[in-house]
Amino acid sequence: MAPRSALLALSALVGASLARDVPQNVRDLYNSIKAQGECSNVLQGGFYALEDGSGDFTYCGDLLSSHGIIYQQGTGGALSDMDIDCDGVQGSPADDGRCGNSGDTQSITSFADTVSGYGKGINDLDANIHPYVVFGNAGSKAGYANFNPQDYGVEPLSVMAVVCGEKLIYGIWGDENGDDGEKAMVGEASISLATACFGQGITGDNGHEETDVLYIAFPGQQAVPGANGAKWDAADFAEFEASIACLGNSLVSQL
Repeated sequence: MAPRSALLALSALVGASLARDVPQNVRDLYNSIKAQGECSNVLQGGFYALEDGSGDFTYCGDLLSSHGIIYQQGTGGALSDMDIDCDGVQGSPADDGRCGNSGDTQSITSFADTVSGYGKGINDLDANIHPYVVFGNAGSKAGYANFNPQDYGVEPLSVMAVVCGEKLIYGIWGDENGDDGEKAMVGEASISLATACFGQGITGDNGHEETDVLYIAFPGQQAVPGANGAKWDAADFAEFEASIACLGNSLVSQL
């Protein structure tokens, strides 16, 4: 049997090979959002991409009516960054140790009950396998900005499209930002998704700070793979992402 380290390295190579070029319609969308500079139809503002940055990041609804999407946007052409989330199942065979330096890992994600209810032999998402986006903010601290994507029709565990590092990656809405920090933050994804975007240099405490990542959420049941529309018990990122690619392709083809 091959050593575990060799298997993990092979999995990373396979995952990288699945990263797809950004289709022209999505590239045009990305460029137009950046060129606009900032959001006009702000669904909720007051968020931060960086702890020491400005609190002018928003959940934007400029294209909610015309394109049926919600995304995050700052000002001056900024989109969002990609901090690293390692929440969910801990210590699985897919864990290569890069989450070890994360200082805020939790052993559960927001929709663990739904994942468990699918009856696929897993109790929660695994950040090392499932490419999930942390989208939405739920906190009770005074002055914290909150945003619930479900208020605009985005369903838990629905497919999302992420434009990052000149690639298009498909993920799912799998977690929310809490109020465990000093500020209400946006721009975060599981370590498997971030690795597909930016490579093996990503760790639990080392993400992507440039605000050039576009997270696209699709309201409606048509974006939900459900229990049987995704390989929830996948062994690695490549297997899971491939299982939602058909639905992802269908969603982005309409942009």
